Amino acid sequence: MYSLPAAYAALLAQLTKIDSVGAGCRAFTVPLASGEDSLAWLGAQPHRPQLWWQHRSGHEQVALCGAIRCYHTLYQAEQACRALPGNWRIWGSNRFEAANGFFFLPRLMWQQDSRGERLTLFIQSDRNLREDAQIATRFLHELCLPQPLPLIDGQLQQRQCQPEEAEWRQRVDAALTAIAAGELEKVVLARTVDLLWDRPLPPEALLAASRRANPHCYQLMLRFEDESALVCATPERLWLRQQNELLTEALAGTVARDADPTLARQQAQWLLQDAKNRHENGLVMKDICQRLQELVIGLEVMPPEIVRLRNLQHLRRRIHGELRSHSDALLLQRLQPTAAVAGLPRAAARAFLQRHERLNRDWYAGSSGFISRQKSEFCVTLRCALLQGERVRLYGGAGIVAGSDARQEWQETENKMVALAALLPAGSAAKPVLAGKPVTAHPA
Repeated sequence: MYSLPAAYAALLAQLTKIDSVGAGCRAFTVPLASGEDSLAWLGAQPHRPQLWWQHRSGHEQVALCGAIRCYHTLYQAEQACRALPGNWRIWGSNRFEAANGFFFLPRLMWQQDSRGERLTLFIQSDRNLREDAQIATRFLHELCLPQPLPLIDGQLQQRQCQPEEAEWRQRVDAALTAIAAGELEKVVLARTVDLLWDRPLPPEALLAASRRANPHCYQLMLRFEDESALVCATPERLWLRQQNELLTEALAGTVARDADPTLARQQAQWLLQDAKNRHENGLVMKDICQRLQELVIGLEVMPPEIVRLRNLQHLRRRIHGELRSHSDALLLQRLQPTAAVAGLPRAAARAFLQRHERLNRDWYAGSSGFISRQKSEFCVTLRCALLQGERVRLYGGAGIVAGSDARQEWQETENKMVALAALLPAGSAAKPVLAGKPVTAHPA
């Protein structure tokens, strides 16, 4: 077991043994006994890009620093994986419009799971492995030791909604008209809130607060080379693939989770029995199964269950299948966007959004995770914020169906933004409306 300084030295020593002048790839791993927080370590490093990821089960944390290669699409990343060892992972995010994303093969990975903590350095070259070892040597010499995580501090200067509530009502009315005309069954409208501060807010501090406040969620920070950063705390898995085994889920139908355990159980029981929520979840489940039909040998759908978060409870059906052959790029094409974040029918809902939403969703309602030849896993990028200098942009969506009320849907989006907004300095966003009788919502 190594302390961090000793781990850095051990990795440097391994690099001195590289004498290959041809193509190749190598990974060097040292066990850690640092007692340090990998997020605090990552925030102290000068290298970009950076990614910190925690599985929603809490069984795995990964901190990634620096990149050997970057890719713009999942397809490019998948092609690159074919030349890499089966367990090497390429990490990143797909935008809502999945043709444009960001993925990278990391230089350095701090991983914590049931086997303990370890630091792994990767080198790879199509021409001269020794040259990449020299680049990695310079990289290691520039590493820092962890610093205390910064505080989330600042004064809010401006709060701007896009759209404003009046325009939101118009968009909801347009959606209801299309639904009444039989053009749509459901469409998910999104909106943003821009918060302008007197100073940049550190994304690692926001994520540190989120992992304490939002259990049972995938936690993600992706910091780009331009210093912008995506922070996300989402409960929803898009897919998990292990070899040819596939797990996905229909997460649709939501109710408040009261602080009183007895009331929370009553709310959960109501959600399990509510016909409207069960119907909505069934629509999403059937849509997923139809999209996967040609790719799998068979599908098994589990009974509905409750996913309990800090302030909300969701209705979920797990879906299990065996892939005929695996292509993560094809899975992305079939599964993103889900009906829970776009609507039904899929093509009609996306066409409606292009005409009426007039909003760049960017990373919101896309997907984030990793691929390798052996395994891939992606979450749906919900409950997220984009940090760019002094600006924090929050995202929220609401599913519009027959009978939806524009004011209630507006408040639903406010409630969803609270997952991260409540962690910012006071006064940055409205408080969630969670008291009283159960109020249905949508996961987006």
